[in-house]
Amino acid sequence: MRKIVLDFLIIEFYGRFMFTLAIIDDEEGMLHFLKKIFEIKGYKVYTFQNGRSALSFLEDNEVDTIILDVKLPDIEGDEILKILNGKNIKIPVVIITAYGDVDSAVEFMKIGAYDYVTKPFPKEKILEVVKNACEKYKLQKENKQLKKIIKYNFCPSQIIFKSKIIENIINMAKNVASTDTTVLITGESGTGKELIARLIHNYSNRKDKIFFPINCASLNDNLLESQLFGHVKGAFTGAVNSNKGILKEIDGGTLFLDEVAEIPLNIQAKFLRLIQYNEFIPLGSNKIENVDLRFIVATNKNLENEVKKGKFREDLFYRINVININLPPLRKRKEDIEPLINYYLEKFSKKFKKNKKGIEKNTLKILKKYSWPGNVRELENLIERAVILSNEEYLNEKHFPQDLQLNSDEENNSILPLDDVVKNYIKRIYLFTGKNKYKTAELLKISRKTLDRKLKDMKI
Repeated sequence: MRKIVLDFLIIEFYGRFMFTLAIIDDEEGMLHFLKKIFEIKGYKVYTFQNGRSALSFLEDNEVDTIILDVKLPDIEGDEILKILNGKNIKIPVVIITAYGDVDSAVEFMKIGAYDYVTKPFPKEKILEVVKNACEKYKLQKENKQLKKIIKYNFCPSQIIFKSKIIENIINMAKNVASTDTTVLITGESGTGKELIARLIHNYSNRKDKIFFPINCASLNDNLLESQLFGHVKGAFTGAVNSNKGILKEIDGGTLFLDEVAEIPLNIQAKFLRLIQYNEFIPLGSNKIENVDLRFIVATNKNLENEVKKGKFREDLFYRINVININLPPLRKRKEDIEPLINYYLEKFSKKFKKNKKGIEKNTLKILKKYSWPGNVRELENLIERAVILSNEEYLNEKHFPQDLQLNSDEENNSILPLDDVVKNYIKRIYLFTGKNKYKTAELLKISRKTLDRKLKDMKI
């Protein structure tokens, strides 16, 4: 379920394309014209000169909008629409028709078409209609995904540790759980801030309600406002229906705002009002809505510095900085490394059906000396990779990246700046995935936006 949440909140829904279209028209010239104008705008376009080949494609592939000609050589356009409806394929259909055949287009609308455009039409007209249809469908998919997420109640996550410092943090988290006080969790990326947030929720009197995490770095202004706060019908292009939003759906539960420093400055005031008074105004509305929520926020940045830079509101900082739990990096609690390795070794051995009995002593020694710039997340990724690539019963040095031993040398660690170690790790994962940004971000458990920023800083 965690993956569904991360997919919804972190991954860009349509990869590098803005939207995906299927165009069905038997006129080759019209197909070429439409394909060209939409590809220029960043759409991924599939074209078909007959209805049956298009239907075959749509059986196994999803697009954001279908552009459909009324007259086709093998099957009438209205029959295609009826077949799509019968198979519960709810993709918006934009009809293109000759000027004298408007009545037919109206009949299409009655059986479920989104809109129609009459030939000849200016390209601006078809671009506008299709864009609106795509945005409507995107919104429907987001709402459907949200409902799937919201029906799920997360179970407590297991925290593996041996160190006294983590024991103290867990005790502190349990102590604040019984209150509704806002908690700020700080620490480097990969230290387990979300695990502590879940722990607080699961020891609170809201444990039977929803714990809902949001990665603020992955959300743009519109998604934050329309999906989190909700919107009324007509609030923006494509808002054909009202949407009560996430906050109303999770009323009574816990909202976890991860990477809170990335909330756009222009809507931080809304979050201040939400956290301070448990109230908000949906997009396009003037009516105040109330909710009953517990707020836990997290960041890997120094918020006081962000306030000084003018990137984070001072009043919001003081409102969320009531109880501060700081998670130390893994290099500061090395006694936790071995139990974590054993836990992930067992976990991934079961997952990939590998018979792993352990890890060689010398390799374990190297891993304990390593600085772990990516913290627990990096350790988890490396153990998963090692289990997948190894055929032996015991993991050894050859199952880990070659530069791991060099970075494990204590003398080198005292010389190499931490930022350089982190950059080397990101670069290593980026190359390991074949420069696949989606997979790299997934392995690093960061948003595409964060990854793009780091790669830009690294001049990659």
